[in-house]
Amino acid sequence: MEKRNLKQHCAIKFCVKLNENATETYEKLKRAYGEHTLSRTRVFRWHKAFLDGRESVEDEPRSGRPCTPKTNENVTKVRDLVRSDRRLTVRMMSSVLNLNRQTIHEILTFELGMQKICAKLVPKILTNEQKENRRNVCLDLLERIENDKHFFKYVITGDEMWILEYDPDTKQQSSEWHTSNSPHPKKARMSTSKIKTMLICFFDSQGVVHKEFAPQGQTVNKQYYHEVLERLIKRVHRVRSEIADTWMLHHDNAPCHTAISVNEFLAKRGISVVPQPPYSPDLSLCDFFLFPKLKFHLKGRHLGTVDNIQKVVTDQLRALPHEDFQHCYREWEQCLQRSVASEGNYFEGDKVDL
Repeated sequence: MEKRNLKQHCAIKFCVKLNENATETYEKLKRAYGEHTLSRTRVFRWHKAFLDGRESVEDEPRSGRPCTPKTNENVTKVRDLVRSDRRLTVRMMSSVLNLNRQTIHEILTFELGMQKICAKLVPKILTNEQKENRRNVCLDLLERIENDKHFFKYVITGDEMWILEYDPDTKQQSSEWHTSNSPHPKKARMSTSKIKTMLICFFDSQGVVHKEFAPQGQTVNKQYYHEVLERLIKRVHRVRSEIADTWMLHHDNAPCHTAISVNEFLAKRGISVVPQPPYSPDLSLCDFFLFPKLKFHLKGRHLGTVDNIQKVVTDQLRALPHEDFQHCYREWEQCLQRSVASEGNYFEGDKVDL
């Protein structure tokens, strides 16, 4: 484009030397260059400039931000700037580096392979000590799994969860197939229900071992949890008699679980506790397997009463195949490995947050 413009500038200067007026010059350029001819305004401006004695046929340097290519120097500048503050927008980087936004965007995406992503919500910003604790616990469990191939057979895990009468479905669940011309589906904004019941569930790699619903108004404190464990032990003797004397309990670090009286009770009954690092729902089978699966099937459904809630939840638990529980325990081992690989940081999917 610049080379073509330069030729037309030379042609305009030649016409001026022949004493042709601006209109005649413009008509000749149109016959020579057709649709690529400079605009009438530009031809007249250049014609006047040559009449006034201008000799150069090149454009004057323009003021403002130059169009800078993606040079190695600019790639380095963008990389250093974005590392200094990863929340900078393309517009802000353009202002600081005096580069056009298109160039910066191409450097970020194509040269540096970067994209802007939102912050990931985590239970807690872990300290170095907590990360080390997570890693050590995971290493210890992985060593036990390696030394005892039947380790998972003896682990019974459990936790508590509120089940709501109505929990709105997610955006993914309410998505529908439409053409590009179809209007977006709409749904009313809904809030969660105040009617709810507390589910307490324990399971192993074979399926649900014991489940119960806390009485309305009952707080799950250490006294009540002590009673739940009494019922769990009796249930294990009935439905898991082969591991009744060797099973281990895995639960999180809720105050009712780690109370001194609860630990003394478990020690007295000869029940070992599998450690769980604090602030680690990603390493809890209930939090990454059972409870999300239950909630997914219950979202968007009005269950009506507490009795209906309990009936539907019981049916959902019974419908879970044994293969799902076995897969869950295998996934637990993978979670332990990912936590070690991430040096105790939280991880997501197959990637770790470094």
